[in-house]
Amino acid sequence: MRKLLLACFLLPSVSTYALEFNTEEMLATHNHWRKLVDVPALNYSPELAASSQQWAEHLKQSNRCRMKHSQPDSKYGENLYWASAIKWSDGKRELQHVAAKNVVDSWASERSNYDYKLNNCTPGKMCGHYTQIVWRSTTLVGCGAAICEDTKEQVWVCRYQAPGNWIGERPY
Repeated sequence: MRKLLLACFLLPSVSTYALEFNTEEMLATHNHWRKLVDVPALNYSPELAASSQQWAEHLKQSNRCRMKHSQPDSKYGENLYWASAIKWSDGKRELQHVAAKNVVDSWASERSNYDYKLNNCTPGKMCGHYTQIVWRSTTLVGCGAAICEDTKEQVWVCRYQAPGNWIGERPY
């Protein structure tokens, strides 16, 4: 039985616009990173997107937009992203603008932590989001996002089929 490694990523950023979620931008950014390592482009899956949106809404309702992986049972891979609110000195919280490209690029920034020759992450660093993005046998991606209105925080979910990050296997 192959073991699946899941990873989470926290990255607050700063901006002052409303949430923007562009599926074409999301797919294009995934495929940009895949092209760099010469693996086939992904297709966008409405089914995975619906499933990702459902999980993002679950995290909003039951976990106050805090990240927690679902239990994929090796059916799909999953990347999570969290964004904080912009906090003003008077205590006001404002929703920050997070573009789909920024979400994928934040995961892909782990590329510098991945050693292909050794097939592992730099000790103490994460690279599982990146390797899931570029996993050769993955063909589909679908994503969703939710906003916790009271805290102005966001949680993003992307799911991948077939899943990647099988321990001992190379992504490409």
